[in-house]
Amino acid sequence: MIVITGANGQLGRLIIAELLKNTPPAAIVAAVRDPAKAASLAALGVQVRKADYNEPATLDAAFAGADKVLLISSSEIGQRLPQHRNVIDAAKRAGVGLLAYTSVLHADSSPLALAGEHRATEELLRASGLRYSVLRNGWYYENYTAGLGGALAHGVLLGSAQGGRISGATRADYAAAAVAVLNSAAPEPLYELAGDHGFSLPDLAAELSRQAGKEVPYKDLPEAEYRAVLLGAGLPEWLASLLSESDACAARGALEDNSGTLSRLIGRPTTPLSDAVRAALTK
Repeated sequence: MIVITGANGQLGRLIIAELLKNTPPAAIVAAVRDPAKAASLAALGVQVRKADYNEPATLDAAFAGADKVLLISSSEIGQRLPQHRNVIDAAKRAGVGLLAYTSVLHADSSPLALAGEHRATEELLRASGLRYSVLRNGWYYENYTAGLGGALAHGVLLGSAQGGRISGATRADYAAAAVAVLNSAAPEPLYELAGDHGFSLPDLAAELSRQAGKEVPYKDLPEAEYRAVLLGAGLPEWLASLLSESDACAARGALEDNSGTLSRLIGRPTTPLSDAVRAALTK
């Protein structure tokens, strides 16, 4: 039995869809905070169990009978470490054979502000006594392509990454990697996962311009100014700070990785940037 936590999220649903290609639905548990929102997963035959990272009793019930658990990192930045500790402790009580965890690229050395909670969670895993596998996911294309409609509307793509290279891939690519690890007879304890071909934000603007048939230049802003623009666009403070700070770190190479581990793990090339842009424009 394989348990996927955070299964109602975008990554979680992609992972379950990938698992269903070769795993009986009854052997998959979608562990979610609100089971009522997972009716579509239950309709596929997947077991749906309540699992709140803040409520250890729900985690014990969700992990009952589990052989493997995938801990998809919490979205509550600043609260992740105690929440992840609850999951790790519950996995220990359940005696799971493998606990996999979605971390961030180069977590041990990354300057990203969000890397701190990932580093601390990895330390908990190492000390847990559990068999574990850390999936250090790189940046999702969707972090950028979700805003392409706004860039088109305003005639400019804004950012703060200068010409920094970003080794992006789609959520679906990372979902395929997670399933490959969960299905592996001998998973490694650590994977640095990133796209095959890095891109810069000027590259993204050029690809957007090509596909849209309209010139959309890239304009680089200082981090504080870009954060202010994001706040002005209605983003919550935590997200505006995350995106602007991550861009500034990308300018220093924090989101680049040329190992090719992701494509080797999933057995195919990672999704090209052009495909991700096309998908965003046709939504």
